[in-house]
Amino acid sequence: MPVDPHAARALQIAPLTVEVERGRLRFFAKAIGETDAQYTDVEVARKHGHRDLPVPPTFFFSVDLERPDPFAYLDDLGVDLRHVLHGEQHFDYHAMAYAGDTLTLEARVLDVTSKRGGSMDVIRKRTDIRRGSERVATATSTIVVRYPKEER
Repeated sequence: MPVDPHAARALQIAPLTVEVERGRLRFFAKAIGETDAQYTDVEVARKHGHRDLPVPPTFFFSVDLERPDPFAYLDDLGVDLRHVLHGEQHFDYHAMAYAGDTLTLEARVLDVTSKRGGSMDVIRKRTDIRRGSERVATATSTIVVRYPKEER
């Protein structure tokens, strides 16, 4: 069943607050194959002008998945996760984030667009990442929901 765009935009997604830890940044850097030592060694990071280990690019995508049920918003919209594809991820960075920071993620559905004669919906979600009142980054994700013929 197609997603109701009005219900999607009105959906309330609870904020998430996380503490950025050094070990977790090191693990993430290793997982993505980052070889620049400023992401794993505090002294190297400081030599590069950082106050601690900087948050590597795309780290915020993994943080948003730490919600107790990161796809609950899709369930609330009646989306069958068996038909979901990750379409796109985009980041706008406004300030550096570091180990030791406490960040708050506030997410909302921006819009839902029906495509291909109703055979799929494209859902865009925006997550604002803040350190206190300072905006650190904005993450925009695109989810594609494909509907089998029998569900249209």
